[in-house]
Amino acid sequence: MRHKQPADATDVAELIHSGQLTASDAMRSALAAARTSEFGAIAHLDEELGMANARVADGERLAFPMRFATRAFGGVPTLAKDLGGPFAGLPVVAGSRLFERDAGSADSELASRFRAAGFCLFGVTTSPEFGLSLASEPAIGPACRNPLDPSLTAGGSSGGAAAAVAAGIVSIAHATDAGGSIRVPAACCGLVGLKPSRGAIPGGPTFGNHLGGIASELVVTRSVRDTALALKTLGGNACGPFPNVSLQARLPSPLRIGVLLDTGPRFPTDGDRLQAVEAAALTLEADGHLIVGLEWKDVENAVLSSARAFSDIVAVNLATLVGNLDLDISLAERLTQAVVAQGRSMPAHTLWESLNGAVLVSHQMWKLFDTIDCILSPMLSSAPLPIGSFPSDHDDIKLHFERMSAFAPLAPLANVSGAPALTLPFGKDCNGLPLPIQLMAPIGNEAQLLSLAARLEGEERWRQPFPIAEFAL
Repeated sequence: MRHKQPADATDVAELIHSGQLTASDAMRSALAAARTSEFGAIAHLDEELGMANARVADGERLAFPMRFATRAFGGVPTLAKDLGGPFAGLPVVAGSRLFERDAGSADSELASRFRAAGFCLFGVTTSPEFGLSLASEPAIGPACRNPLDPSLTAGGSSGGAAAAVAAGIVSIAHATDAGGSIRVPAACCGLVGLKPSRGAIPGGPTFGNHLGGIASELVVTRSVRDTALALKTLGGNACGPFPNVSLQARLPSPLRIGVLLDTGPRFPTDGDRLQAVEAAALTLEADGHLIVGLEWKDVENAVLSSARAFSDIVAVNLATLVGNLDLDISLAERLTQAVVAQGRSMPAHTLWESLNGAVLVSHQMWKLFDTIDCILSPMLSSAPLPIGSFPSDHDDIKLHFERMSAFAPLAPLANVSGAPALTLPFGKDCNGLPLPIQLMAPIGNEAQLLSLAARLEGEERWRQPFPIAEFAL
């Protein structure tokens, strides 16, 4: 008997928990979709591992149903990103030929939480080399394409994750975000992407301090409720290096929503995307929330300081990693080599100025959030760009980071300030591509973002064109 096609990971989990679908059948369908996909979303596929994980889930559901019932995503197939983690049994090489594809032997704290939640992993998604791009087209391949239009980028650096979810290979996938890398791909592919608050998600024990606190991990999803459930299941009690963040903040009512419809002359946003932000603002205003107009000058200094801090932290971090592991940097892409060289030669006072600027960004945002409860803004300045728009075969670092700033000018602001930020599609343009918006709130206010996002999602201005891999029910 066939059942209603699941819309998201929560639906898939409910089918498995109720016995209408086995984890093994779900995995077979996901594997079949992965084998036939032409979008370059998956960098490494391990069918044996996937089926083994699914059989364990099925066995637990039958033998220990009460324990299995506690697993929010019990039996749901998913994929790890080729950056972050690591996940035992899956080779993470950061999109680079500097590493061998050897299966990892240990889980990160977050990976262990993925498993405790019941996820069944079976592969690794494509990312650019060391996550240095807002496109996912590593020289080692595959080049990841947008399922909504294969001539366009799926975004980066979690482009493979977003493409896999948008194409329906999986309903949810692991992702990371240091400068927009969850939100930009989600925006490109018509998905929901949340960059959690600094300290909300565990980052250890082997992933250092997550780039000085600018990086975080979570998922890309097809629904706000999946994102909310993933945050609830995977987040909290991160065990440092930052204070524990409460994810149970109370929501004031009505909210004061700062609306930003100007991204400045250097990073102009096209009319379609601005109209989507305005439409979202009108929807929320009709619900009784107070709309407060913001100007570019209100955030300009923070945005520019965030971009500088992001690029300097990434360069020094990568140079340190390459040195500590004694990697042969000559094997890396030309852009990566240039970033490493910049990191190695960066004077301490230059890095200090960027880090101090990052602290001031956090302060500026706290002051802004004294007057408003959240910010509603564009996520991208334009529709997803063509494949090849972020080439890595050159050493012009300034040009590369300028291109990324022009595409997603507000993305690093959340990373550097530590604030949570969420993107979701709110309509489509004349070409059928999503019109993503972004919501940002003070640290620890994920509940506020998720509540507003659920309200906007309820307008149903965007529908996923690809179903989740058909299940043989």
